[in-house]
Amino acid sequence: MFVDQLGRSVRIDQKPVRIVSLVPSQTELLHALGLEDEVVGITKFCIYPQQWFQNKERIGGTKNLNIELIRSLNPDLIIGNKEENTFDDISILEKEFPVWMSDVNSLEDADDMILKLGEIVGKLELAQELKKNIHTAFQQLDNSVSPKKVLYYIWSEPDFVVGGNTFIDAIIKRIGWENVVKETRYPECHPRYIEEADCLLLSSEPFPFKEKHKEEFEKLYPNKEIILVNGEYFSWYGSRLLDAPIYFSTLIG
Repeated sequence: MFVDQLGRSVRIDQKPVRIVSLVPSQTELLHALGLEDEVVGITKFCIYPQQWFQNKERIGGTKNLNIELIRSLNPDLIIGNKEENTFDDISILEKEFPVWMSDVNSLEDADDMILKLGEIVGKLELAQELKKNIHTAFQQLDNSVSPKKVLYYIWSEPDFVVGGNTFIDAIIKRIGWENVVKETRYPECHPRYIEEADCLLLSSEPFPFKEKHKEEFEKLYPNKEIILVNGEYFSWYGSRLLDAPIYFSTLIG
C-alpha cells in the first residue's frame, strides 16, 4: 500500500509493468527513471521524450482523457495530478485501476513526488540520485541579485496570472524574485499587479505567448520590462528541474 500526495492509500501489490501517465512532466520523469517498456500510455501533451510521443499510445488530453482507450491498455498503475487532471476522470479511473495522484506546489513537494514514484516503480536509487543532482544544480544558482518584482502571465483574454500556493510561485521565489500577486492560485489580472511589477513574464504555456504578444505588451507598458519565458522550466516539476537552473541563470544574469 502506498500513500499519494493527496493522502489517499493506493494499493499496488507488485512493481508496475503497464503504466499510464496523465501528466507531461511526470512522463518525462518516468523516462529519466528508465521505464521505456513499462509506460504504455501518455497524453497528447507529453511531447518529451519525442520518441515516446511518436510511439506510445496517446490517451487524450490531460483534462479530456479517453477513458475507454485507457481501459484497453489495462494499466496496473495510472499516475495523475490534482491540478492537471479532472476530478470526474480520476473518480472513474480509480474505481478500476490503481491511481496515484501528485499535488506539487513547492520544490519540497517535487522532491517528495520524485522519491515516492521512484519507490513505486522500483527505481528508488535512481530517483534519489536525481533528487541529489537537482539540489546540486539549484545550489549553483546565483540569486544574489536585487529581487525583481514580477508578474507571471499564463493566459490571455482574459488575462490570468500566477499567485501563491503554486509551483511556479515557488520557482519565482527560488530564483530570488518577488511575485507581486499575493492572492493564491491563478487570479485574473488586476491593474494593481501591473503597477507594482518591474517585469512582466509571458509564459510559453499553457497560453503560447510569442514575440507578437511581447511587442503588444511593450506598447501598452513602455516602462515595464517584458520577457518571454519558457514555461516548462517554471512549471514542470520532474526531471526537467535538473536543467532548469541553467535556464534561470540566463534570466537573472
